[in-house]
Formats: sequence, C-alpha cells, structure tokens
Amino acid sequence: MDFTIDRSLPISIRQQLKGLIEYAIACGDAAPGEPLPSVRDLASALGVAPMTVSQAYSDLKGLGLIETRAGSGTFIAESGGEPLHAQEGFAALHGQIDALIDKGLSLGLRTSDVASLIHARLASRARLGRRKSIAVVGLFGPTTARYARLIAEQIGPTATVEPATMNQIQQDSASRSRIASSDLVVTFVNRRREVASLLPGARVVGIRFVPAEETRRALAAIESGARLLLVARVPEFLPIMKSGVTRFATSLGLLNLTAGSAADIASLAADVDALVYASGTEDVLATIPQMLPTIEYRHIPDPVDVQRRIASLLDHEG
Repeated sequence: MDFTIDRSLPISIRQQLKGLIEYAIACGDAAPGEPLPSVRDLASALGVAPMTVSQAYSDLKGLGLIETRAGSGTFIAESGGEPLHAQEGFAALHGQIDALIDKGLSLGLRTSDVASLIHARLASRARLGRRKSIAVVGLFGPTTARYARLIAEQIGPTATVEPATMNQIQQDSASRSRIASSDLVVTFVNRRREVASLLPGARVVGIRFVPAEETRRALAAIESGARLLLVARVPEFLPIMKSGVTRFATSLGLLNLTAGSAADIASLAADVDALVYASGTEDVLATIPQMLPTIEYRHIPDPVDVQRRIASLLDHEG
C-alpha cells in the first residue's frame, strides 16, 4: 500500500493518511486481513509524530475498517472492504472523482488548489446543507455586504449569499478557496474577467448595478443651477456618476469631478452647493464643511439581472 503524503495540501496529515487507507480498502488495493505497519514504523517512514498515525488508525477503527489483534498488530478488518464495495455505484463515484481531478488540472489548477476547493465545498455543505451558495465580490466591505443582503432578499431562502471584497480574495487564500467553491460568484459586469482570473474554476457571472431609488429622488430634488462636486475612490467610476447625476438632476450649474486627495476634495468643496460621493468613500465627509449638503451615489444590484442571471439560473438547476 502506498502511504505517500503531500505536505503542500491544505489537509492534515491525519486526514490524508486516513483517506489513503480508506480508499485503498474501497478500491481493493488493501485486502481483508492485510497487516498495516505499526504506529511507530509508519510514523518514522512518514516523518510525522506517532500520535498522528495513532489518531488516523483510531478514526479507521471507529469506522470498522481496521482492527487491532492483541500481540499481532493492526490489520485490515475482515469485513472492512465490504461496506464500501457493497454500495451501489461506488465504482462510478470513484471515476467521477478522478474526472473532477482531471478537470481541475486541465484548468491549470495545482493539486493543492483542487484539494482546497473540494475541502471548502465539503465544509460549505456541512454548514449549509443542500442550499445553493452565492458569493458577491465587490470593492468595499460594507457596500458589498449591502449588495449581498439585497440579492439574498430577492432570491429568498433557496441560497445563501456571502459578501467578499477583491482585496480579501487576493490576499487571503482561505477566503479565496471558500469563495471559489460557491455555486455562483457574482460581481460587476466590468470586473467579471478579473474576478474569474482570481478564482480559476469558479462560475463567475457579471450583473449590472443601477442607482438606488433614494439616490434618484435626492438628485431630482437638487435646485436648478446648483454647483456640485462628484467624488469617487475609483477614477473610472466618475464618468458613470456624471452620467447618472446629469440624468436625474436637471439644470445644474458648475459640475466638478475628483478622485483626488483629502486636500483636493476640501478645496473643491469650498466652492460648491452640494457634494455627491460614491458608496465606499464615506471618509471624505470628514474633510468637508459640516453644513455642506451631501448625497450618497448609491447603487443596487439591478433587480432584472438578479432575476434573469441569478434566480432563474438557480431555479433551472434545482
């Protein structure tokens, strides 16, 4: 029996060893009555603590797959191969696991990446049951959490919705594996390719985000000729803001846009009647006069896209 372990995998040595012996029994590579190395010998061969091997053996004894015979050692249980072999379709399942591994490797994943995805998916299923899982990837934590909440409210209890930021999946491998194991990853249309590159193998869809109703009403209430300053953290978002503001607010006066420093914002804010700031840039409020009216340019997930690209997809897949 091959007891090779891979220390690069995000799975404990104990679990790897248990899995190796369990699958050897299931696949007929370990026959009933076959002896296993002693705890000390196997620990020495693998370069691990004897306690690790002892715990793995204990797990397998609990499943009835191995047995200890006084004065003789540890053996594959005489009935150890029967339960797994007797399960109808086990051979097909084994082939599907191999196909899954092959698919992951063909996508350029490392074996450790495949193991991480499977491990994260198992953990998710254990935590959530059979409900679908959706991850929403955005730029700013509080804003993304709000997007996730709105999507969850629209699709109902058929799925769980978890928020994550770009920085989170870039910097935290555990979060990246968990998010990649979701049934569906949702992000902005213009960020879909970037998110997909960060989560190889994940199913990533892009949806549109539209101005919230309260933002539209606030902009429509701006007085004619008012001078506005538009502020966004991400420079490429400024043209989108400008388009929306000029659409919902009529007969504006001066319109300035900036993604600059706090000093720039404070200077420009001195000559305007109101400030419109993108969600995620709330900290700019500390740099402007307290009496200056402000409007958050808040977006929400487009309800049509949520229904068309998320809810209907979940319904179709059951």
